[in-house]
Amino acid sequence: MTRLLVAGLLILATGAAAGQAIYRWTDDKGRVQYGSQPPPNVKARPVADRVNSYEGPVEVRRAPASPTNAAREAGPVVMYSTSWCTYCAQARAYFAGRRIRYQEYDVEKSAEANAEYKRLGGRGVPLILHGGQMMSGFSEQSFEALVARSSR
Repeated sequence: MTRLLVAGLLILATGAAAGQAIYRWTDDKGRVQYGSQPPPNVKARPVADRVNSYEGPVEVRRAPASPTNAAREAGPVVMYSTSWCTYCAQARAYFAGRRIRYQEYDVEKSAEANAEYKRLGGRGVPLILHGGQMMSGFSEQSFEALVARSSR
């Protein structure tokens, strides 16, 4: 019984720590410091949790089984993106130029989209789904290969 109580308290403490903000400030020696609680009388700002743009070579892999209803109903192409990502902008322009219907979810503006993006194992944007295949990053050739592979 005591072990269960201790385990429960540890889980609660871990959850509370995970929800704390991280702050950045410069100390009196000019060094940048990070922590959950800045010293008093120091100008500190919260560090934003940010999604990265996918900078590596385009990676295509099988999407995890059972996409959510939103992804299933969205149509043949689903893209998880951000507003500032240049690769996402390239994908949007490509889809528009070829009149490809797609559903886009901004992972920084929608908590649901962010949760699904994380469930899919997203490590950068864009994350594009088509026919059971998943692509991290964007290039025209890779997307066309993804569509061909999904159509088999």
